[in-house]
Amino acid sequence: MRYVVVIDGEHYPPVVQSALDELHASGHHIAGAVLAGGREKIPKEGVQSFGGITVRTGDDPRDSLERALEEWAPEAVLDLSDEPVLDYRRRHQMASVALVRGVAYEGADFRFEPPPRPRVAEKPTLAIIGTGKRTGKTALGGFTARTLTEAGHRPVVVSMGRGGPPEPEVMDGGRVELTPRDLLELADAGKHAASDYVEDALLGRVQTVGCRRCGGGLAGAVRFSNVAEGVEVANGLEGDVIVLEGSGSAIPPVHADVSGLVIPASIPPEYLSGYMGPYRLLLSDFVMVSMCEEPFGSPSQISEITSQVRQAYRGIGESEEIRVVRTVFRPAPTRSVGGLKVFVATTAPQEAAKPITHHLQEEHGCTVVGMTHSLSDRAILEQELADVRKEADILLCEIKAAGIDVATRSALACGLDVVYMDNVPVGVEGDDPAGLVTWAGDLARTRFEGAG
Repeated sequence: MRYVVVIDGEHYPPVVQSALDELHASGHHIAGAVLAGGREKIPKEGVQSFGGITVRTGDDPRDSLERALEEWAPEAVLDLSDEPVLDYRRRHQMASVALVRGVAYEGADFRFEPPPRPRVAEKPTLAIIGTGKRTGKTALGGFTARTLTEAGHRPVVVSMGRGGPPEPEVMDGGRVELTPRDLLELADAGKHAASDYVEDALLGRVQTVGCRRCGGGLAGAVRFSNVAEGVEVANGLEGDVIVLEGSGSAIPPVHADVSGLVIPASIPPEYLSGYMGPYRLLLSDFVMVSMCEEPFGSPSQISEITSQVRQAYRGIGESEEIRVVRTVFRPAPTRSVGGLKVFVATTAPQEAAKPITHHLQEEHGCTVVGMTHSLSDRAILEQELADVRKEADILLCEIKAAGIDVATRSALACGLDVVYMDNVPVGVEGDDPAGLVTWAGDLARTRFEGAG
């Protein structure tokens, strides 16, 4: 194995030298070393080499590591440092630098492999990834597709989900008009009729390729997926840009020219600065902070997240900080519900009831007579929908979780009409999600053409 090793000044130099000698005797090649910090046991003049092995030093060990990776092209980074020089957070930051450059990072009892991201697309690609489930990736994916269409592009969405089809499946949202009964027939045929690709097609009104994945790693890798095959299908469709949509915290396992990260305002700050948050930020060109309102995030929380993102490490030579937009989600029925009494079925938490109700009544002219937040819990959902016909004219439902096989089925069974709804990201304090998406689409084209 060809290594770059990470060392620190808390280890006595002869001990480090002995470790390097043992590695060499085991058949490994040490291309160079990076000093991560610490001065307790090294000479006052510092250390420039160990037995002829060059040691890179600098104010920021991440910069030193990046330069070492670029110059020495190792197969892996071997971390021979330890706490306190590299504490839990800083060690993940170093690992993130290696992973984003496609290099494994290992230590005494761990090894991080870079998630494979081969170039498969034959068109510009824009990825929408997230820090976890229910952050708003699918909502941003559909919004991205509509915005790019309005800007003159012809987007194709490649969606991966935990309930996607066994083979990549195309649904043309611009041509099909699936009714609630049509979606229920899909569910009865054994398909996940509320899968992300169905939602993307019907709400984004574009061609969508549905894919599946199973398993998710710390850095967003997937263990099994058919996403690469789905991108190859998208290559053959009409369209000039591919929108790659992540699943949970998993990242599409193919190269993207531009990536956008969705972060909820409620996220613990450690999820960004620690764990594999730095890796996702290094991948990202822009960030959408979602749910920027009480009780999900206070003004101070939102300010801290925004500041943390803008100050995130970007790598050597990267002068432009991550672009950030702060947003809230607002429901948008797919057809008019004015003057009707509606019962809302959503995956949004209880805390979202007030803004959802206010927006629907003020902007769409309906009366909200009830709401369930249990689309992700079939047993509770069935109970909460039992008497819906007594109160409402229609069921207003998201295309998510049990929205089709339980909610739609229950509504149709009691003669209730069903209208589906989107969640649209709306900028706060002048932030412009549409402008950001348009910029990202143009950047994807520029990078794609430059790579060719």
